[in-house]
Amino acid sequence: MRARAATVGDLEDVFRGLSKRMSDEYVAAGKDSKSAYDNLMMNLKEGRAHALAQDDRTVAIIAWHEHADAADTLFAAREDFFNAATVRFCKRHIRHVQALAGNLPIHSRSWLDRPDVAKWFRVIGYIDRGRENGATLFELPPAANS
Repeated sequence: MRARAATVGDLEDVFRGLSKRMSDEYVAAGKDSKSAYDNLMMNLKEGRAHALAQDDRTVAIIAWHEHADAADTLFAAREDFFNAATVRFCKRHIRHVQALAGNLPIHSRSWLDRPDVAKWFRVIGYIDRGRENGATLFELPPAANS
């Protein structure tokens, strides 16, 4: 698996094969796939989106937006993204995103209470910060200074 700057084509590919769990997540957040696509597109155009590719196929898009005290993530994926190998890759890659965001804490949210989601966030290094606006807020603390 590798990451690179996302393109509009990558975003379109992921949304053509968007996983049901992602669609369900958007609905639970009070959004739809179109608004999620638009939000990801805005970040992509601002240079804050990466395509995650398995072989030559884009399986996910991760985007981020910095604000005063943290960087929030946006995410979309195909069903074949969700496996142990990609979680291990994301553990390294999210630290790269964090460095690009100035080593701010990374905030990711989940509106669905799936035990596998909480487990994946823990494996990556996130801490469960409780509920916020109907979602579970997961925070990746800043990397320790070397």
